[in-house]
Amino acid sequence: MLALLASPDAWISLLTLTVLEIVLGIDNIIFLSLAANKLPPPRRPTARRIGLSLALVMRIIFLSSVAWIISLSHPVITLWGIGLSWKDLVFFAGGLFLLTKSTREIHGMVEGEEHGGGGQGATMLSVIVQIALFDIVFSIDSVVTAVGMAEHLAVMIAAVVLAMIVMMVASGAVADFVERHPTVKMLALSFLLLIGTSLVADAAHFHIPRGYLYFAVAFSGLVEILNQRVAGHKKKT
Repeated sequence: MLALLASPDAWISLLTLTVLEIVLGIDNIIFLSLAANKLPPPRRPTARRIGLSLALVMRIIFLSSVAWIISLSHPVITLWGIGLSWKDLVFFAGGLFLLTKSTREIHGMVEGEEHGGGGQGATMLSVIVQIALFDIVFSIDSVVTAVGMAEHLAVMIAAVVLAMIVMMVASGAVADFVERHPTVKMLALSFLLLIGTSLVADAAHFHIPRGYLYFAVAFSGLVEILNQRVAGHKKKT
């Protein structure tokens, strides 16, 4: 352990992996915020803390079972000439879950069927279950990334813990901002649709680089910021 602490490579690996885990956790924060905002305001921080704590526990458990995670990539069934592994099946199910959840949320916003922000349409248990299902999918994704980026289990776990601390601090502000701006919420739901589509594509062995998805979201976010500034300027005049 002392040799690891004195190794510059270990520190560089820790920093790089932490930043990468934070970037990859953006979709986690967005989903967490949307799910928790279905609850009454006083219960939302608790739901976010439980959700992120579940994500942290799952990632550490999976990291401690690297060999098992790697074995999930071995094909177990063949459909239409494509060998599907347990990881592919989990990604496919997770993608369908995201597509269904996002579509229903968008339908609720457009048709005016949301529950008025009071959180009466969800219970703490239902929100935690949704977050747990989502975390299972992205814990696998996060662990595969960590294994590819670092050689030492201690570095992987430290990076995941640091990333989760940052996410816990940021999740409240992100959730409040999304709740105050319906157009931002629509963008967030559209982002989850993209992630769901990419998961289904990954399951079919058609990989869509995440960089393309993040660029699309960042560009859309920039356009939305400009729209917000123009709208604010019009209100002042």
